[in-house]
Amino acid sequence: MYAYKTGTVAEVFHFFSFLFTVNKHKPWIETSYHGVITENTDIVLLDPPLVALDKDAPIPYAGEICAFTIHGLEAPFEAVVLNGTSGEGQLRARSLVDCELQKEYTFIIQAHDCGSGPGGTEGKKSHKAVVHIQVNDVNEFAPVFREPQYHAAVTEGKIYDSILQVEATDQDCSPQYSQICNYQITTTDTPFAIDRNGNIRNTEKLSYDRQQQYEIQVTAWDCGQKRALHSVPVHIDVKPVCKPGWQGWNKRVDYEPGTGSKQLFPKMHLETCGGPLSSVRTTVELQTSHIGKGCDRETYSEKSLQKLCGASSGSTDLLPAPSAATNWTASLVTDSGRDSDLIFRFDGRQAAKIPDWVVPQNLTDQFTIATWMKHGPSPGLRAEKETLLCNSDKTEMNRHHYSLYVHNCRLVFLLRRDFTLVDTFRPAEFHWKLEQICDKEWHYYVINVEFPVVTLYVDGVTYDPYLVTDDWPIHPSQIDVQLTVGACWQGERPRFTQYFRGSLSGLTIRPGKIESQKVISCLQACKEGLDINSLESLDKNIKVKFHFNPAQSILVMEGEDLENMNTAVRKVSYINSRQFPTPGIRRLHISTTVQCFGEDTCITIPDIDAVVMVLQPSEPRITITGVERVSWPATDFRAPEGISLFQDLHIISTVTRKPGADPDSYGEDTPTRFLAVRLLEEIIHNLDYCDILVLGEELRPDQESLQLQRSALLGKHLDATNSTSGMSVYGVDSMSNYEQVIRQVRYYNWQPGQVTERRFRLTCSELNGRYTSNEFNLEVSVLHSSETGEHVSHMVAPPQYMQVVHHPSMLHDLYPSHSSGVPSAATVVIVMCIAALVVVVVLGIYRIHLTHQQEVKLNETAKEGDESWDNSALTITVNPMEVGGLGTDGRDKKVKRIWKGGDK
Repeated sequence: MYAYKTGTVAEVFHFFSFLFTVNKHKPWIETSYHGVITENTDIVLLDPPLVALDKDAPIPYAGEICAFTIHGLEAPFEAVVLNGTSGEGQLRARSLVDCELQKEYTFIIQAHDCGSGPGGTEGKKSHKAVVHIQVNDVNEFAPVFREPQYHAAVTEGKIYDSILQVEATDQDCSPQYSQICNYQITTTDTPFAIDRNGNIRNTEKLSYDRQQQYEIQVTAWDCGQKRALHSVPVHIDVKPVCKPGWQGWNKRVDYEPGTGSKQLFPKMHLETCGGPLSSVRTTVELQTSHIGKGCDRETYSEKSLQKLCGASSGSTDLLPAPSAATNWTASLVTDSGRDSDLIFRFDGRQAAKIPDWVVPQNLTDQFTIATWMKHGPSPGLRAEKETLLCNSDKTEMNRHHYSLYVHNCRLVFLLRRDFTLVDTFRPAEFHWKLEQICDKEWHYYVINVEFPVVTLYVDGVTYDPYLVTDDWPIHPSQIDVQLTVGACWQGERPRFTQYFRGSLSGLTIRPGKIESQKVISCLQACKEGLDINSLESLDKNIKVKFHFNPAQSILVMEGEDLENMNTAVRKVSYINSRQFPTPGIRRLHISTTVQCFGEDTCITIPDIDAVVMVLQPSEPRITITGVERVSWPATDFRAPEGISLFQDLHIISTVTRKPGADPDSYGEDTPTRFLAVRLLEEIIHNLDYCDILVLGEELRPDQESLQLQRSALLGKHLDATNSTSGMSVYGVDSMSNYEQVIRQVRYYNWQPGQVTERRFRLTCSELNGRYTSNEFNLEVSVLHSSETGEHVSHMVAPPQYMQVVHHPSMLHDLYPSHSSGVPSAATVVIVMCIAALVVVVVLGIYRIHLTHQQEVKLNETAKEGDESWDNSALTITVNPMEVGGLGTDGRDKKVKRIWKGGDK
C-alpha cells in the first residue's frame, strides 16, 4: 500500500493492466510463400514479403514478434526478425547455395510473439506456412565436349549430309545456360560445315590424291553465349575409291653403307578390290645408269681390276691416260664421269692413231678385244658405219685387216686373214643385233676370237652372231698397217673416215689368249643390286618364281596367289657390297600385270616409283707415320744394300663414327669425353697406289737411284715403276702389303760426297685418289765426318737402318788423348800404311760393284723395253732416263702414273 501511495496515477494504472491483461492471440502469417535466390548469394526474395501480425498489438510483448522458426534442418536457410513491432522478417541462406546441387527448396516456417513479458514467456506460435524457394542459375560453366577428339572416315568423291556429330555439355543447372545453342568450325579454308546440332558435313567432294586426312577444330557456345574453353580436334580420313594398286610403300628408303641387305617394301601389299586373280607378275627395276658406268662398281684402275679378277697378263691398253709416253690420247676429249672414270667422248670428229710400238704384233687365232661403250642411235635415215677400232693400210690402199664398228645399231666385227695362211673363202664379218648397242647406257663388250669362232660378251652374257659372212683373205703386200681408235684410217687419200659417235673406256687387246667368262663377269660386276632377303625363310608353300638379270638390277616375280606375291615383294632388298659406295639416289620402278580367269588382263595396276638414298659413307683418314729424319754414313749410300728409307713405316686408316652409332657397346655412365675417343675407329681396307716423290732436284741417274727387289712383290697384287722423279708402287692390295713393300725401297748414291741431304715425300691413295693420305716427308742426311776405319767396318758389317752415332769412348780408343802418351813414329807409320791399304781395297770393291751395276742396267734395259720384270733375283732398276712409267711436270714434280686410267 505504501507503493501505491508513493506512485503516480499512471503508474498505478499500468501496474493493474499488467496484472489483469493476458496474451490472447497468436501471430498470423501467410499460408504459403514463394521465394527466389540467386546462387552464390544469401538473400531470398519472398512473395509475399515475410510479415507476421498479432491482434494483441499494441500491447507490449503480446503484440510483438520475437522470432521465426524454420522446420526442416536440411534447408540451408534462416529467418530473422527485422522489426518486432511491425512483424517484418527476412529469409536468408545460412551458406551459399548452388543451383547445380539443388534447384528448389520447400520447408515450413512459423512466427513467434514475445508472450506475456520479457524473455518470451508464454509466447504464442502462428500456424505453419509453406515456403517454396527456387535457386536462380548463374552462367558459371563453359561448354565441354564429351570426347577429347573425334575420328571419322569418308570415301572420296561423295557428299555427306552428316559425316559425324560432335556433342558438348554444360554443367550449369538452368536450361538457358546449360543448353548448347551453337557450334562452329574455327579452322579456316576447310571443305566442311557444321550445324547447330553438331553435325559435320563436307561442302565439296574430297580427293584422296589431293589430301588423305583433314584435321579441323570445333568450338561450342551455350545459350548464355559462353564459349568452350578448349576446341576439340576432329580427324577426317579420306579413303580412296577402291583402286587396284600397291599400298603401304615409302617413296624413299635410306641405305646406310656397310649394313648389308635392306628390305625395300616391308609393309607393301597389292590391292585388287576383291577381283579373282589367276596370276600376278611383278617387275622391280633398280635404275643406276647415272652411277659411273651403269652401277656402283669397284673404281680401281683397269689394270688393277684385271689383277684382282685374275685376268691374263699381256693386254695392251689402247686408250690410256694422256701423258708424255701415251700422247696419242692427248687430243681426244675426256670426261671424268660421275665417279672419276677415265672416259673418252667421240662426237664424230675425233680419232687417234696408235703408235706402231704399242700395237700388238702377234695376233693369232686367239685374242680378246674388250671395251666399255655407251652409244645411241645414229642420226640420219641411212647411218654410216661408226668405227671403234680399225686396223687398215697406212698408205696406198684402203683395206681393213680387222675392225670393230657399229652400223644401224648392230655391232660388227671384221677379221680378214692374211692370204699367205690359206687361200680359201673364210668367215670374215660377224654381226650382232642387240638393244644394248643403242640404248645410251654403259655396257661392257668383250669379243673372244678363237677363229673361226667369235663370241661376244655383253655385261657378262654371251651372244652368238646372228649373221656371219665369208670373204677371201687379203692379198699379201708390203704396205704397213695403221691401228686407229674412233675412226678408220683411209690410206689412199689419206684421211680418217667412219667416225664413231659415243663414249669409250678401257679399250684393250690381249693377243694370244681369250678371257674366261668368270674373269669377264668379274671385270664388269656391279657391287650393288637387288636381293631377296631371307629367301630361305620363305614358306615352301609360297610358290613364287624369281628371275634376276645378270646385273641383278631387274627382278621379275611370278605367282598365282596374291598373298604369296605380297610376301615375296616384302622380301625384296637392296644391297651394296662396296666398303665406300657412291652416295646418292638410286631410282626404283615397280610394274605389275594381273591376269584374271579367262581374261588376258582384268585389272590395271599403276606403276610406282621410289628411290633408294645411299647415305654418305664414313670417309677414312689414311695416316702414314714413321721416322722423319735419318742420318747415314756416306759409305752406306754406295753399299750393295743401299739404305732403307722407310724402315719404320706404318700405314693405318681410321674413321670417325657418328655419336650413337653403336650405343650397345657403352655403358650408361660412360663419360661423353670417353665416348668421343672411342668413336675414332680403325678400319681395314685396300690401297691402290703409293708414290715416293723426290723433293728438290731430281735424281741424277749417273750416280743415284731408288731400287726395289723383285722378291718384295712376289705373292702380291703390286707393281712398281720409277724415274728420276721418284717411284710408284701400285695395285689393289692391303695396307700391310704396301707397308712391307715400301719398307724395302732402297736409295743408292754412288757419289754421296756431292750431297748433304735428300728429301722424299710419300703419299698413298685408296680408290684412285678418292681418299688420300697425309704427306709424309722424310729427310735423309749424309754423314761426311766418318773416318776410313768406319767405312771399312760398314762395308763388312750388315747395313744399319738407324742413325749411326759413335760413342765418345770409341773415339777415345781409336785416338787416345795426349794424357795417355804420344804414339811412337813407328806406330804412326804402321797406321798410315794400313789406312792406305784399306782405301785401295775399298776403291777396288766399289769399282767392281759399279761396273756390275751398270751391266745389270744395260741387260735389263735390253730385255725389258716394256719395264716388265725378269725372273732373276737382281735388284729392279728401271732406266730412269726412259720416258715410261713416271715423269714430272714443271711445277711440283708429282709422280705421273701413266698406268692408272681408272676412276675414283
